Amino acid sequence: MKLHSSWSLAAVLAFAGAAATALLPALPVSAAANKRAAQQASSPDADFIALREAGLRGDTGEAGRLSVRLIEYPIPSYVDYYRLYPRLAAAPEGEIRSFLERYDGTAIADRLRNDWLQLLGRAHDWRVFDEQYPRFVLNDDTQLKCYALMSRAVKAENVAQAARELLTQPKYFGDACVELIGRLAQDRQFGEDDVWRQVRQAVEYGQPSTARRIAGFTDVNDKLLIQAIEKPASLVERGTSGGRASRELFLIALGRFARDNPERALVAIQRSDSRLTEAEQAVGWSMLALQASLALSKDAPDYWRRTWDAALSNDGYQWRARAALRAGDWPMVMQAIDTMPAELRQDPAWVYWRGRAQAALGRADDARRHFQQLAGQSHFYGQLATEELGRQIAPPPKPAAPTALELIEAETNPGLHDALKFLELGLRFEATREWNWQLRRMTDRQLLAAAELARRNDVLDRMVAAADRTKEEHDLAYRYPTPHDDIMHGATQPIGLDKAWVYGLIRQESRFIKSARSVVGASGLMQIMPNTANYVARKIGMTGFTLASLNETRTNITLGTQYLNMVLANLGGSQTLATAAYNAGPGRPRQWRSQLDRPVEGAIFAETIPFSETRGYVKNVLANATWYAAQFENRPQSLKSRLGIVSPRDANLADPGDLP
Repeated sequence: MKLHSSWSLAAVLAFAGAAATALLPALPVSAAANKRAAQQASSPDADFIALREAGLRGDTGEAGRLSVRLIEYPIPSYVDYYRLYPRLAAAPEGEIRSFLERYDGTAIADRLRNDWLQLLGRAHDWRVFDEQYPRFVLNDDTQLKCYALMSRAVKAENVAQAARELLTQPKYFGDACVELIGRLAQDRQFGEDDVWRQVRQAVEYGQPSTARRIAGFTDVNDKLLIQAIEKPASLVERGTSGGRASRELFLIALGRFARDNPERALVAIQRSDSRLTEAEQAVGWSMLALQASLALSKDAPDYWRRTWDAALSNDGYQWRARAALRAGDWPMVMQAIDTMPAELRQDPAWVYWRGRAQAALGRADDARRHFQQLAGQSHFYGQLATEELGRQIAPPPKPAAPTALELIEAETNPGLHDALKFLELGLRFEATREWNWQLRRMTDRQLLAAAELARRNDVLDRMVAAADRTKEEHDLAYRYPTPHDDIMHGATQPIGLDKAWVYGLIRQESRFIKSARSVVGASGLMQIMPNTANYVARKIGMTGFTLASLNETRTNITLGTQYLNMVLANLGGSQTLATAAYNAGPGRPRQWRSQLDRPVEGAIFAETIPFSETRGYVKNVLANATWYAAQFENRPQSLKSRLGIVSPRDANLADPGDLP
């Protein structure tokens, strides 16, 4: 079931740098939940929660009044932060520096520095920005990276290539990166090709307002750009004529038009080829190729073969390789990976698939070197690479339990202590930030002690977060916990469902946070949607079921396992297909497999799932399940066997019926 994050604008501004937290599968506690927590808390805790909310909504008066009542509060750094944050733009520089000095080395000081750097960049105060930016520890804010490049450009440094490498995710651009593009265009570090590539990329990634702002650095007519994005048919049918802006509008419209009208888009690009430069032709074919790839069309590889000279988005580079993978064209897989930017080539996915391409082309030694880069790592590609080297996924030796002294060190760690306090208050966002900040420089022994501290406080997501970071001493009981095993056994054993798979799914869905709830309404450990819960309860004859009980552990696991079993049966017993169905609905995996023209490995099927969320979900769940099976059975396992083979069609496949 899908999980999403939803934050107010104030919260985004306050916490925009917390990328690690944004990856969590559990939602932050809602304002209503915070209010309930405050009502149940002691008076100082209630005041603190109210201070937080006042600070984030910019109520300086209320934040000031509440902070006076919290002089003795046990987490003074956050009291001071929420008092300062709403008036940061007007605060004296000395007050900001005083805060940073007083809380130097803490997560909240790094957070405030992030906030301040945003203001400094916006004001073009490059002297103070350049002084403070190297001290920003997390350095995970794309806008600040853009401001840093702008500061260098102002000093006449050539930063064009660094900007090209940075500017790949338009949803993170904000004002800073758009301004950087304009500055580089003004200084002629960016040419027309660079600017138009950014416009096309923003449109491709669903950021039309960003595209329009970037296009403002060209001579394009804004109304025509809106038409190309929103009503592309007429521009495509008219074809291309005139200057650069006209041709670029045609290409943008072509990409939009190809989503719903691939045949007519094909005719349009063929008709217009002679009026486009060779580079523009390659871009045009890439527009068709990307949409064909996402539709899993058999024509996609042929379209991609016309694009070797095109400057692609990161998605474009990867889908060129995926289309070749799905077609079984290993030479093209190799070429597609070799033409990716260096950073993409180093991603474990493409290290693994390049190794597979080399093996398929008879280059065994080169293939082995690629697999050795990944083998032994716990993730999906690490497991696959291990198997390519002739080994299976074996449980690691269990390390010694944390000692009493190691546990005392964890218990007295101020940041871990604060994180547990935030969890007690229902402030998971702050808790996660503090917890992860402390983990950054821990040794394996310290990480295991932090994991044990989390276990003793029944915060299993933080236990997993700590244990996942160990380099040499790996404890599967911490990394892959098995809470509620009696309930799980009772739910899975009677229906013959693979318990390792279910635990692997829960680890991905909720990280064992029983109260997890997504913005679309999925609830509990197994993140079940209300309509799905009602459907399953009705099918299995669960009497007295109400949605109010959906977060109750036994009810949630019972309904989740029953639904998963229904999906598995409906999809012919394939865990690969059923895992995809649990995330994206059972109809979509059926559609994806129906477009195959030959059986493919489950790993190739997973790699070419057109939904990015579902693609990552399937990989993570099945990699998790493999480790759980190794733990339960205490013997080596095969991820490849679990993935299986996915065939184009199966006469024995059940009709989906009304399965949600």
